[in-house]
Amino acid sequence: MNQLKSKGKPNGKKPAPEEKKLYLEPEYTKSRITDFEFKELVMLPREIDLNEWLASNTTTFFHHINLQYSTISEFCTGESCQTMAVCNTQYYWYDERGKKIKCTAPQYVDFVMSSVQKLVTDEDVFPTKYGKEFPNSFESLVKKICKYLFHVLAHIYSSHFKETLALELHGHLNTLYTHFILFIREFNLVDPKETTIMDDLTEVLCSSSGSSSNGSGNGSSNSAGAQNHVKER
Repeated sequence: MNQLKSKGKPNGKKPAPEEKKLYLEPEYTKSRITDFEFKELVMLPREIDLNEWLASNTTTFFHHINLQYSTISEFCTGESCQTMAVCNTQYYWYDERGKKIKCTAPQYVDFVMSSVQKLVTDEDVFPTKYGKEFPNSFESLVKKICKYLFHVLAHIYSSHFKETLALELHGHLNTLYTHFILFIREFNLVDPKETTIMDDLTEVLCSSSGSSSNGSGNGSSNSAGAQNHVKER
């Protein structure tokens, strides 16, 4: 889908002072709704088709992340979130003609959710009928979907963790994030450079879930440098 596009590059501006990240506080990172071993949960079961597994999980993550965002959507407004920002990175939407669109965070999330909803309900892309084949472009579409779902999760942490705490839903958010990250790592669905911006959180949450590798590699060492530069995507 042409509308699922973004680009990133440094904009040359001086880095903004880095604020203390509340979501990294130990009293909050240890909060989960289950201690289940997600590393085992994301692995492809025997005799299950890879595309079927990707389709099932991607659709489930879409619904769960959409639901998680809905809990704080009243606080994510055009006034409070004038750009789709995560730490020192600002994301832009690109329409079907490749035109760069600067939008508020709620607009960006709406673009993401509307586009993904259209894809996961398209029988030609996410077939549900027996015998119908997945398109050749299926894996690339799943990768784009996961990249944009990651943006939404990262924005919740970066801009709305206080509200999530007030709602006592940080355990749900941490659990969802851990499950999602381990899934995209297991199948290499998102470029590690794309998720570097949240490597500090990923290291804390996923290290206790049996995964400190699978694409993360030197991610934590790259994180500090990456977040010292204001970027546009």
